[in-house]
Amino acid sequence: MLRIGLLGCGRIGKVHAMSIARLETARLVAVADAVPAAATALATATGAEARSSAEVIAASDVDAVVIASPTDTHFDVIHAAAAAGKAIFCEKPVDMSADRIRACETAVSAAGVPFMTAFNRRFDPGFADIRSRIVAGEIGAVEIVTILSRDPSPPPIGYIESSGGIFRDMMIHDFDMARFLLGEEPVQVFAVGAALVDPAIGAAGDVDTAAVTLTTASGQICQISNSRRATYGYDQRVEVHGSKGLLRAENHLENTVELATAQGFRRAPAQHFFLERYEGAYMAEMAHFVEAVQAGTALSPTLQDGLRAQLLADAAALSHVEARPVPL
Repeated sequence: MLRIGLLGCGRIGKVHAMSIARLETARLVAVADAVPAAATALATATGAEARSSAEVIAASDVDAVVIASPTDTHFDVIHAAAAAGKAIFCEKPVDMSADRIRACETAVSAAGVPFMTAFNRRFDPGFADIRSRIVAGEIGAVEIVTILSRDPSPPPIGYIESSGGIFRDMMIHDFDMARFLLGEEPVQVFAVGAALVDPAIGAAGDVDTAAVTLTTASGQICQISNSRRATYGYDQRVEVHGSKGLLRAENHLENTVELATAQGFRRAPAQHFFLERYEGAYMAEMAHFVEAVQAGTALSPTLQDGLRAQLLADAAALSHVEARPVPL
């Protein structure tokens, strides 16, 4: 039984707590949050104990920590957890600074503790199936990857101001997915963006509509499209075109019923947001973490995966500002 401490009891922390509760091989021992009431509420709901972050990290009855606290806390928490010998599951991004991620990598390596970066979309059944079929050679050599990610509505401006920008906050998932599907590291990034959804987002120094083209040394191309607004729901699609064919994962709809009349065909809306769309992926990634830590096998995605996604996000942000391709 892997005994887990959860740091951060907000929206994503609750998702991870529910995943842990569904695993027979893990137990949520303790939770912590900067807002004591949030920790108390989640502890009551899960049967865990509310403690301070320091107490969770130092606890002898905690084998692993799940870091779901704000990004600006990750650096200190990772160092403390590594020094305490805890296995670490960390939400993305690991940190907003590539140099600080490298410092975390050094600390984790020195401590010899397991570490997993929580890029949950790798565990989505559809995306994972595409990856396995690429590896099996079903569509031959990959030529073009297309990734579309659009949120139903933008987050509050206060969040935008502290998020690190759309490339580091939202598109970082897509950068990891690009690497996951291309099978080769991008060597050049070109990004464009605009504030088309809400002028206040532009005033906050960010964009809400963005597109990025990644190229690899062999000439593979990945096109990523992001928007903070999609009037029809949470838009999450992936297409991989290869020398022998194409693999595509479509949106998840609220149901599979289709109406056909003289006016045409009508289907249900897309699922509204990431909590519904990726519920299975969140469960699968936590199951992988628990199983790998208990078995002593390799965890994936790694801290290096977190670093490489951050480097792509940094390059995209620079490309947008300077209106030029950025080499890696």
